[in-house]
Amino acid sequence: MLAGEAVVAIWNGIAPEVRSRFYDWHNNEHMPERVGIPGFRRGRRLVALDSATTPEFFTLYEADALPVVTGADYAARLNDPTPATKEVTAEFRATTRALAAVVESRGPGLGGVMGTLRFEAEAWLAPELRTVVRSAATLPRVTGAHLCRTELAASGVRTTETRDRTDLQAVPAWFVLIEATDADALALTDVAAMLARAGARAPIVSGRYRLEYVRSKTGFAV
Repeated sequence: MLAGEAVVAIWNGIAPEVRSRFYDWHNNEHMPERVGIPGFRRGRRLVALDSATTPEFFTLYEADALPVVTGADYAARLNDPTPATKEVTAEFRATTRALAAVVESRGPGLGGVMGTLRFEAEAWLAPELRTVVRSAATLPRVTGAHLCRTELAASGVRTTETRDRTDLQAVPAWFVLIEATDADALALTDVAAMLARAGARAPIVSGRYRLEYVRSKTGFAV
């Protein structure tokens, strides 16, 4: 299960010429900073498993509850980015950032790979979507299945960190995360078909990612 009732989910690419800078910043400054925010519990960065998955990176921050990711402490960081954050995020490509409530979370633990499925659906379809996630969690070698509903207004707020950026993409109303031991176990085509039958509207945008880094709770000082 996810470590909390809310998440910040970020899909992004990076300009090739700052790739090594991105890794240094993300590992040693940015993830420690974010996970150090009160109420944030864990951060994970994953990288695309194949060329069909875009953008290249997926980062997931797990938090206690929705007011943590929509609240003052996180907003304070977004409105006071470090020099390195401003430098590196200026080179982000095709970025989607969703602040979301965890509607359903099943499974015993973290997986080495994760599939993401982004889609639109009516709010009243939540019970059917939850049923899909419960079914996905029982698939062979799946270690977790999670349904998240985006807080669209909060996700769309422009901050000092994002005010001048042109890489930001439309935010999905819903997304499903499937964790598994190996790529073949993700079964994203099957899960997408189940979501479509439950009322999710096409296109359902899927991607397959491999876990690169996990950051647990730490203190942080700029």
